[in-house]
Amino acid sequence: MGKRPNLFLIVALGIGLLLSPQASAGKTKVAFALLWTIDDMGWTTAHYRGIQYLKKKLGDKIEVSYTEKVLAANAEQVLRGYAKAGFDIIFATTFEHMDPCLMVARDFPNVIFEHCSGYKKNDKNMGNYFVRMYQAEYLAGYMAGLMGYKNVGTVATQPIPEPIRGINAFTIGLKKGLREAGVTYNPKKVNTIVWLKSWRDATNETLLAETLASRGHDLIRQMADTPDSAIAACRKNVPAIGYGIDVSSQAPCALVSTEWNWGVYYVDAVKRVMNGTWRPAEVWWGFEKNGIKLSPFNASVPKEVREKVIAEKRLLEKGVDNIFAGPIKDQSGKVVIPAGKKASDKDLLTMRWLVEGVSGRIPD
Repeated sequence: MGKRPNLFLIVALGIGLLLSPQASAGKTKVAFALLWTIDDMGWTTAHYRGIQYLKKKLGDKIEVSYTEKVLAANAEQVLRGYAKAGFDIIFATTFEHMDPCLMVARDFPNVIFEHCSGYKKNDKNMGNYFVRMYQAEYLAGYMAGLMGYKNVGTVATQPIPEPIRGINAFTIGLKKGLREAGVTYNPKKVNTIVWLKSWRDATNETLLAETLASRGHDLIRQMADTPDSAIAACRKNVPAIGYGIDVSSQAPCALVSTEWNWGVYYVDAVKRVMNGTWRPAEVWWGFEKNGIKLSPFNASVPKEVREKVIAEKRLLEKGVDNIFAGPIKDQSGKVVIPAGKKASDKDLLTMRWLVEGVSGRIPD
């Protein structure tokens, strides 16, 4: 576990919250409600690293506190406790915080709220933010295709638009890489998906990854909030692709990891609060704002592959995102995005279909 903030003591016992005395005058007070523990090596670790980045960049101008294991049952109480304690901006960092955040924001109009990964906001003091992880997934797939991997096994999480979008972007990149590498492949089956129906389930992540590896899949793609599926792949001597944070220290067979980079947004939002320019918004940053990133490549990734992936990344950094530009077919072979068209943000945020090349269905 990381060192706790020394000016505020947060003790979460059941759904209780104890807050210490007020921060020093003149500092902007920033609070975070975190889904799980800061050492979960996934979603919450990524947010915690964002908090550390915020503290590094803004230093003694801010006072920061956070609470771990904030689930749906205790989210309202935690958020309300921070609002009553006089925090200036409160970040609710997971989807299930959305409705409690909206409720508390209504009752505290002078406190600013930011919600991660949801779709609700108000016109006064609550906005939402997310990042375009699908861009990094596309690059990881492109790298895998260039290296000739054509029978990928993916341990998917929840069957909602966010993971579906990532699966599709990865598969689009994978097929592009295979074509450029001149590899013959089955256009209807390059990426087989199995579902956890959970964001994290270490036991089943391991089981599913081992099963995929045993069935001859040549690369395991992690999507869950722990590195366990990547670790299991390594034990089976099958390369992996990590997710959320750089998993190479736990899974040395990982060729690359797709990473959340929350810190840059936290700095931006808090600065806007400090200078009085914060307004409610729906934020969705990609590589053009450094909202996500790729980890360093594994030494086994050839130089020419790295260079091609980096060239694609530079286009995304310039705001050129043609990942979901047509023609794109779904699993049935139907053209869902015609030539000359590109998926809108609304299309991406509500995506409920799988591209051609994915084996497996979206469960009910």
